[in-house]
Amino acid sequence: MSAVAAPAAAPVAVTLRRIVPTDLDRVVAIDAHHRGRAVPDYWREVRDNFLRRRRDAVGVAVGAAAAGELVGFLFGEVRAFEFGSEPCGWVFAVGVDARWRRGGVASALLGEACRRFQAAGIRRVRTMVRRDDVPVLAFFRAHGFAAGDFTQLEVQLPAEGPR
Repeated sequence: MSAVAAPAAAPVAVTLRRIVPTDLDRVVAIDAHHRGRAVPDYWREVRDNFLRRRRDAVGVAVGAAAAGELVGFLFGEVRAFEFGSEPCGWVFAVGVDARWRRGGVASALLGEACRRFQAAGIRRVRTMVRRDDVPVLAFFRAHGFAAGDFTQLEVQLPAEGPR
């Protein structure tokens, strides 16, 4: 994978900062706009997991703020246990308020996450994107992401459970 480079965009008029516990409502709202529904319990668990992290665990929880309001976020972590994978950074959530999209906010968040991963000695960053989420696929591809060494597979289980 090539270095993360932001495509040409308008200057970012935000301040990057650490996500804090009081950002939960804004994270839920930003995510709900893209997802189509709010999942506050999921985000509460993510927040709590980041607050409980060991000091030596590499986690990235970065926000973009403007005029005192959170307008974007990115969560990631270093993982190394799945299927013999070497330690690598995983971006597992990125969201930008609809009013701030296409202005370089997500690019700034991704760039900061990659800098933090690199500072921790990580040389590869991964993410997972729905194949029909074309805008998000295009965003990551524009930043040098491409198919990696692993292929995600799944199976649909019956609703009634095992017999």
